[in-house]
Amino acid sequence: MAEIIPIRPWRYNPEVTPPIDTLTSPLFDVVSEKQRKGLYQNPLNSIHLSVPEPPNASDRAAALLKAWKTQHVLLQDKLPAIYVYYQYFKLAGSPKEYCRKGFIAHIRTYDWEDNVILRHENTIPKAVNDRIELLEKTEFHVNPTHGLFTDPDFTLEKYMDEAILFPLYETEDYQGVRDVMAVIHDGAIIRRFMDIMASKTIILADGHHRYEGSLIYKHKQMAANPHHQGNEGYNFHLMYFTNTEAGDLRILPTHRVITGLPGFDEAEIMRKLEKYFVVTPADDPCSLDELIMGKPHAFGLLFRDSAYKVRLRPEALATMTWPFPDPIKTLDLTVMHYFIIEKVLGIPGREQRASEYIDFDRSFPDCLKRVVKGEADMAIITNEVSIEEVKEVCHSGYTMPQKSTYFYPKVVGGFLFTSIRPGEFELPVYGPF
Repeated sequence: MAEIIPIRPWRYNPEVTPPIDTLTSPLFDVVSEKQRKGLYQNPLNSIHLSVPEPPNASDRAAALLKAWKTQHVLLQDKLPAIYVYYQYFKLAGSPKEYCRKGFIAHIRTYDWEDNVILRHENTIPKAVNDRIELLEKTEFHVNPTHGLFTDPDFTLEKYMDEAILFPLYETEDYQGVRDVMAVIHDGAIIRRFMDIMASKTIILADGHHRYEGSLIYKHKQMAANPHHQGNEGYNFHLMYFTNTEAGDLRILPTHRVITGLPGFDEAEIMRKLEKYFVVTPADDPCSLDELIMGKPHAFGLLFRDSAYKVRLRPEALATMTWPFPDPIKTLDLTVMHYFIIEKVLGIPGREQRASEYIDFDRSFPDCLKRVVKGEADMAIITNEVSIEEVKEVCHSGYTMPQKSTYFYPKVVGGFLFTSIRPGEFELPVYGPF
C-alpha cells in the first residue's frame, strides 16, 4: 500500500560549515519567537529554509537555497539511501531514558481517499498555504513529516540498530534530546524496507500542514504537466517513519488558552459549567495537571485568581449534537471543544479552527504563567491522547480538533533536505531501485 523509495538528500558540507549542532533548528510550528530570533543570527542555520524571514519569505528562501548550492554549502549525496534517525530522551519526573527509533525516506504523496496515509487532525488553512508557497518556490523538502506504521514483529529495527552503531551525526537539540543519524546504503536492505512498508498503512503523527501542502502542490503540478507519468519528484514527500508498537512513542497533551474573548466573565462561565460538569475548586493551581491525570473527561481550568477541576457528568454526553460516531464523541478533546469551548464559551465548532480567541500551549507551567500574569483570560488543561485513540480516529475517517496531539520529541531540521526538482530528485540509473 505505502510506496517508499530511498533518498539522495542534500546535506551540509562539513568542509565549509560549522558543526552540525549549530545548523539544526526546530520545526516551523513549534519554534518560539525567541528561538527564531537567535537562530536567524546564524546565516547558515537551516531555519532560513524552513521558516524564512519576511518580507517575501519564500522568495528569500529560494534565493538562499540557490546560493548555498552554488557555494557548496549544501552537497547532494551520490548514492540513494535510507537514513536511520534515533532520538534519546527523558520525560519530567522519570529517570528512564527512552529511545524513539525511526528512518527517513520518500513516500508517494497519496490522496486522502486512497486510505494509505491517514490523518487524525484538522489543519489551519493559512499554515497550509505558507507550506505550499515555500514548496513551490524552493522545490525542497526541508523537514520530514512524522508517519507511523504498525509492525509488532519489529522487522526493520534490527537493520536500524546495526546502522546506528556508525552515526553520521550525534547532537543534543533544543529539547535536551540526543539526536543520532546514520545511513543505510546496502541495496538489499533498502529493498527490504521498501517491501515491508508496501503492506503498511501510514498514520500521520506530525506534519499535517506540510503533507497537505505537498498534496495540493502535487495536484497543481499534475494539472500543469500534460506529460505527467507519476514518478516525478512532486509525487513524493519526505517522511520520518516510526513503529506504533514501540514503547518509546510518546504523546504529550496540548492545552487550550483563551485570550480576548468578548464578554469574558469568569462567574458566568462557572455558572454555565455546572450544567455539564462536576466542578471542584483546586487549592493549588500548580498541581492541577496532576489532579486530572488519567481521569476520562476531566479538565483543569485556570483563571487568574482561581483554579478548578471539572469532570463531565455522565448523562451530559448523550446531549452532544455534533454528528460524530461514539468513538469520536467520547474523546476528551471532543468533549472539551463541544461542552467547554462551544456550549460554555460560546465559540461554535465551525469557527474554532480559525478562532483568534483560542491558542495552543504544550507547557502547563507556561499556561499557568500566562493566566496569572494576565496575558490570557483562562487556560483549559487536558490529558494526553493515547496512540490507540489516534488509531481509532484515523480508521474512523474522522479527525480530531487541530493541535490535538504533541508527539514528543519533535524531529529536528537541518540534518538533511531533499529536492523534488527535475535532475535532482531522480535516483542514479545504476541503482537497483
